[in-house]
Amino acid sequence: MRTMVLRGTGGKLQPERRAIPEPGHHQVLVRVSACGVCRTDLHVQDNELPDIVYPIIPGHQVVGSIVAAGPESVLPIGARVGIAWLAHTCGTCEFCRAGRENLCDDAQFNGYHVDGGFADFMLADSRFCFPLDGALPAAETTPLLCAGLIGFRSLRMAGDAKRIGIYGFGSAAHIITQVAVYEKRKIYAFTRSGDEAAQSFALRVGATWAGDSDHPAPEKLDAALIFAPDGRLVPKALTDLKKGGIVICGGIHMSDIPSFPYANLWEERRICSVANLTRADGTDFISLAGHVPIHPEITTYPLEAANDALDDLRSGAINGTAVLVMD
Repeated sequence: MRTMVLRGTGGKLQPERRAIPEPGHHQVLVRVSACGVCRTDLHVQDNELPDIVYPIIPGHQVVGSIVAAGPESVLPIGARVGIAWLAHTCGTCEFCRAGRENLCDDAQFNGYHVDGGFADFMLADSRFCFPLDGALPAAETTPLLCAGLIGFRSLRMAGDAKRIGIYGFGSAAHIITQVAVYEKRKIYAFTRSGDEAAQSFALRVGATWAGDSDHPAPEKLDAALIFAPDGRLVPKALTDLKKGGIVICGGIHMSDIPSFPYANLWEERRICSVANLTRADGTDFISLAGHVPIHPEITTYPLEAANDALDDLRSGAINGTAVLVMD
């Protein structure tokens, strides 16, 4: 089978032919139809996450079909599935028992700890796969499995906030904006200074306002969702909040947050992070996506052009989500 492999820090993906693996125990072998490209894949490439063991095949927004199953699989051969970031948890720690498996100390993640979907085939734990409607187009569905899920978890952490700022308008932002607008919320989109293309994109998918991230919000916000990995946005977002507002950092990695006056945090403003996702998040969001008119914007690449997809994502050349298409 074809794969695209990262062999070490900062290196380019290398094409490699491998034998098709066989599933064991709870595993399934999935023929990959499409795999979304995520900013987390850049963090894996740049060794910005702890304990990466190279070589690794990235990719954790996968849509495909099961072609073989281990003896304890909970899903049948032929099922259409989505595979997201969470690959496995222990199931016994205090976090798993409390329904917070996203915080499991022994969690494994696809495309980080175990090989992911930048390949023709992928092994996955059937208990962590999401059954999908066979009518859903593969490429357009991939962004829902990470960008959509992280955006969904971030939005839910914002509670009933009606005026929400989104800082960094890419894959997660454009999906969750559509959900928020459906829920009658107002979205204020903040982008890199002068990024008129991203600002136009935000307005097109429903944002009330779009502007440079170094400009103040046009009105005080109930919540701020930060998807850009720039720690400088945290104190900026705090100044945009009204009393009692919350800043939610949705990324897995962020540059250092600079110091800021306590007065910016005072009056019960809060800062928190979103860590990974749970299977319940996936089930709830996929169900919601069946009712909300979400239209992911994608740019497709063949598997062999995975380096181009990563480069375009890094440079900000993509509106929406880059997707590798295998078929």
